[in-house]
Amino acid sequence: GMERKDLLSANVRIFKEQGQALDKVARKDVKVLVVGNPANTNALICSKYAPSIPKENFTAMTRLDQNRAQSQLAAKLGVPVQDVKNVIIWGNHSSTQFPDASNAI
Repeated sequence: GMERKDLLSANVRIFKEQGQALDKVARKDVKVLVVGNPANTNALICSKYAPSIPKENFTAMTRLDQNRAQSQLAAKLGVPVQDVKNVIIWGNHSSTQFPDASNAI
């Protein structure tokens, strides 16, 4: 597979183009959901190239990491993974992320 730095280089081009397209044709109140690792960094790049759209309208989804955290928590508790809810992943897809199970049920 690709190293994270190589993936980021490829993603810069992609999310720059997407940001420029959004800036050109999207409504200024558009909500942008960025998916693809590193999700937070990709959202930042996209928002940089869409300066007319408020930064708070961009968000990133790290569903893979959330699924992993839910799976590990379910295994630890001995419950089905679908019974684990409200796990939150803070940070970027890297060593800076923090799985938060404080609100998990």
